[in-house]
This record gives sequence, structure tokens and C-alpha cells, in this order.
Amino acid sequence: MPEEAHNDSVEAPGEACGVFAAYSPNQRVSHLIYFGLFALQHRGQESAGIATSDGETVTVYKDLGLVAQVFDEPALAGLDGHLGIGHTRYSTTGSNSWANAQPAHRQVGNTSVALGHNGNLTNTAELAGMLGISSATTDSDLMAEGLSRAIDDERSDARGLEMAITKVAPTWKGAFSVVIMDQGRIVGLRDPQGFRPLCLGSIPGGGWALSSESAALDLVGARFVREVAPGEMVVIDANGIRSHYPFPSTQPGLCLFEFVYFARPDSRMYGMGIHAARRKMGQILSEEHPAEADVVVPVPESGIPAAQGFATASGIPYADGLVKNRYVGRTFIEPTQGLRDQGIRLKLNPIPENLSGRRVVLVDDSIVRGSTTRQLVAMLRQVGAVEVHLRVSSPPYRWPCFYGMDTSDRSTLIAAHLEVDEIREHLGADSLGYLSLEGLLEATGVADAGFCTACLSGDYPTDIPEISDKFQLERS
Repeated sequence: MPEEAHNDSVEAPGEACGVFAAYSPNQRVSHLIYFGLFALQHRGQESAGIATSDGETVTVYKDLGLVAQVFDEPALAGLDGHLGIGHTRYSTTGSNSWANAQPAHRQVGNTSVALGHNGNLTNTAELAGMLGISSATTDSDLMAEGLSRAIDDERSDARGLEMAITKVAPTWKGAFSVVIMDQGRIVGLRDPQGFRPLCLGSIPGGGWALSSESAALDLVGARFVREVAPGEMVVIDANGIRSHYPFPSTQPGLCLFEFVYFARPDSRMYGMGIHAARRKMGQILSEEHPAEADVVVPVPESGIPAAQGFATASGIPYADGLVKNRYVGRTFIEPTQGLRDQGIRLKLNPIPENLSGRRVVLVDDSIVRGSTTRQLVAMLRQVGAVEVHLRVSSPPYRWPCFYGMDTSDRSTLIAAHLEVDEIREHLGADSLGYLSLEGLLEATGVADAGFCTACLSGDYPTDIPEISDKFQLERS
């Protein structure tokens, strides 16, 4: 995919999807799920889908595009029922096509099952071999197929879906926070490490919701109850709510980039506010890498809290120096060569009066490949910045991710091959400072809670195939 095609930050990696589910016996849930997905739009902009059930029939509607593009009132009106799941997708396995949009759906006799997945499996070739499948386009497709076959084995039991999940989920390796449904229940499940987030909320008037982030619960008026624990399976139906634990316990490992970039600043994870953690990152960054400058400028939007923290700790005034075009990521019109030559200005445009003649501290949350950051530094100089001191509120991104980020090719990662001063020279900055891993963990306020730091440290919490299975999936 094109570099940072849909990312909020200039250089941050892409993430893989948002999920939402609702069970409310007193109301239709299609609008609840729609607004839940709307709040999770930052986690995926390629496709969106909702599946609902009235107790007898599961109806699925999905398409390519943003949530507001895919759904209108007639579409939502056709999604009848008091329970359902939703998904918004950012592809890391399989291409961006209608066939890969979720929820994935299977019909097994009289049982309908739908699944929405956030994360990335690391053993897709093994699963495909077990299932005798050679044409799956996504790991989520393999999950749905394996689950449908397990349901077929358990159909004589009233809780066939629960038993099927308990049977098949231990064969899934890697990262998965999933929402699953049949005609009568919704299920939320996190992998044993809890790489990707999932939380539980209560719906006013009765019912429950599951969401990738707490901010989506806020938007639909649900009350945050707790996070779904790593390795936990939460089942919600007419009998209430109950939990199972189908995996052996292990050390939790939430992706640390949820705090750096992925999560909305108004969400909470591990009981901590994301916005406050990002401000703290900037404060610690100022202590680790001070700068003599006239103004602190963020790369919008995700660099803003860290820049605010840096300015507060350093005493250097904060100013907006860049204006973001919020809609460029979804354009379907190919720009002319002249516009392509403008490069970064399609995404960000400077405010010269806040930059000209000034020494600028430019704060971003991460640098992955470096090409657009280089353009950005050059652009600031073009409008008169006399110095550009680049500060990054995360450590150098040196290792590929196999758990749901689109950075699986190490050859594209600038910090994998260059030392910090070489990166500075390549980017054209006067100085460059990265937040240390210790400083980043400190800023979260929950350093001992358990994080995956593989992309920063090279310490992978699970076995990784020598050649990632994700590349063996067919592209369509």
C-alpha cells in the first residue's frame, strides 16, 4: 500500500481495524454499532460492515469506504435485531477488496456466524493446511472458516458457538481481538497476550457493548465497565454475561503503540488516559533531549499532546505551525504530476508567520520510513525556519511487526539501517532526539502492566515464522 496512505501522523505505521458489538434486548442495535464504528474510524478507513440478528436471522451489510460512506438510513433500517457486531478495516493481510471486508460470515446448517477481527495471525499457512484451504485472502477468513467447521461439530449443543470457539481459538497464534456472533449471542475474545485492545461497557436501559476503545462507548452513551482480560472470552446472551478462559495464562503484552499513536486521546487503557500519557511523553522527551529554540510545533494531529508536554516542560512557547488536510487520505482522484510534486503539502501546509525566522522544535510521535518527514523538514526551511530540531515521542522503530501493523518489511524501516545521527543527516534536521524506551514506558504510568515492544526492542513475545505466513495469503 502507499506509504502512510491513511495515517493521521506523517510517519506513523498503519494499524489493523476496529471492532464493536452490542446486545440490547430493548432496542435495535444497528445505530449503536454504526456510531460505535464512527468513533473507531481512525483504526481503519478501507471498509466497514455490520451484522445483526433478530434472534432468527443474521443480516450482513458491508462495503468499501468510510463508515459514513458505507451506511445510510436505508442500509441501517435493513439491519434489524437486538444484537450485532461491526468492523472497520485497515488491511495488513489481503488486499483492499470487497471480499476482504468484514464481518466475515458463514452459514452452517441453521446456524449463522459472523466474525470481526482486529490483529494479525502469525500461523496462517499452518491454519490453511489444517483446513485444506489454498485460496483464503485474509487471516480473518481462515478464522471464520475454522470456526464454522467447529460449529458444525457442536451443533447439537445449545451453546455450540461457545464450545466451537473454545475448541478452535487455541489454534490461532498471534494477535486477535475479535467479536463473534450467531443468532442469539455476541462474544468478545482477546488473544493470551492481549496485543490488541477490547473493553466492555453497559448500555443504558439494559444490555452490553464490546469495543476496541472506551471512547466509542462514550459516544453511544454506554458506561465503561472494564477491559476484557488477555485470554478472556466474554459471552453475552439472554442468560446474561459470563467469561471463559480457553488459553493458558501468559504475560500480557498490549501493543505499546496504542499509547503512542493508535488509540484516540480520549480513550483509556490499563486504566490510564491516553492524552495524559502522550503529554507525559513530551515532558520526558524534553528532559532527555532538550533544545534551544523559539517555538515548539506539533505534527498534527497525533503529535499535539507530546508537543504540549515538551513546551510545558521546556518553557519554549507552543504554536500551531502546520495545518492538516483531514480528507486527503480518502481521495479517489489521482493528482496531477504537478500536485504530486508538492508532496507533503497535500497533507500538511505550513503557517509561515509562526515559523519564519524561528528555531523550531518539531514534535512527531514516530518515524517509520522517513521519506515524508524529510519533505516536511525541507518545507519548514522553505518558509523561513532557521533551524529545525526534530523530536520524536517514541524510540527508533527498528523491527517489523507481525501482530497487526503494516511494517512487516524491515528493509523499509529507516532506523533499522541507520544510526540516529545518520537519520538526522538524511532528514535534514539540525538535531534529532528520540524518547527512550524507558521514558516511554514511564510515561504510560503502567510500565509493569505488560506491553509488546517488539518493533522497538526486537523482543517478540511469541514465536515468529522465519518468513511471515501473512505474505503467503493470496492477494486479490
